[in-house]
Amino acid sequence: MEIKTVSIVGLGALGVLFGQRLSENMPKENLRIIADSERIAKYCRENIFCNGVPCSFNYVTPEEPASPSDLIIFAVKYNDLPAAIRAAENHVGKETTILSLLNGISSEELIGKAFGSEKVLYSVAQGMDAVKVGNSLNYKNMGMICFGTDREGKNKARADAVKSFFVKTNVPHELVFDMYTRLWGKFMLNVGVNQTVAVFEGDYGDIQKLGAARDTMIAAMREVIILSKAENVNLSQTDLDYWLGILDGLNPRGKPSMRQDLEAKRFSEVELFSGTVLALGEKHGLNFPVNQMLYDKIKAIESSF
Repeated sequence: MEIKTVSIVGLGALGVLFGQRLSENMPKENLRIIADSERIAKYCRENIFCNGVPCSFNYVTPEEPASPSDLIIFAVKYNDLPAAIRAAENHVGKETTILSLLNGISSEELIGKAFGSEKVLYSVAQGMDAVKVGNSLNYKNMGMICFGTDREGKNKARADAVKSFFVKTNVPHELVFDMYTRLWGKFMLNVGVNQTVAVFEGDYGDIQKLGAARDTMIAAMREVIILSKAENVNLSQTDLDYWLGILDGLNPRGKPSMRQDLEAKRFSEVELFSGTVLALGEKHGLNFPVNQMLYDKIKAIESSF
């Protein structure tokens, strides 16, 4: 199993970030960016920039006939996932491997239902501090794509093939055993940092220093640890310390995606974060007051849009 062709759905921060790195290290025709004709016209007219460098992408519409890709990367917002799944249909074959860089803990299941769970590797993007404004993405830390198997080691051959490909294309990565626990760890981080920075209307610097914002973030993350035990994932203080270490290495002036969304008066992924925590908490008879507070405040901000 060798990966030579890649399709990416979504040119937000992560799509541009990793799309640009791939485009620098593989034949242009082997990397396909799937987008509708209106978006493609806009991308070609205005271009897309990554750290000031114009991106030269090979765009294709969902309707165009296409041979199956060896690897598909989903890099859209959660609310756009159903449309992204439909857009990728022509690019999926029996041997296609799929990575989802979406936030949360549910996108892999939805993609698996559409295309077969055996094709999907658990994955997260972590450690980046990219900020996208309009058609321009800027970052200091590129971060990496973490991917791997579940606790039973399922899909090891696919994971090994992705690793070999990322080595060849110079994509920062980590191959992780028990990736489902890492997925929950990233979920815990997002629940804390995305929502806290959005509510406090700040940046990473505000939650890297001692104070009310950092305390709120950690309290929200601790509620996810409690929830994880009810869900038999069992995050611990070690996981919390790991993600705080990742967070503390980011550009202090950078901002997470939820803060960028609310600044631009776009509806956020709050249902994916505290919304999920509260829903699962209700299932287990657990109350999570910090996440409830963050949920209410973010919904209040969105009500003014």
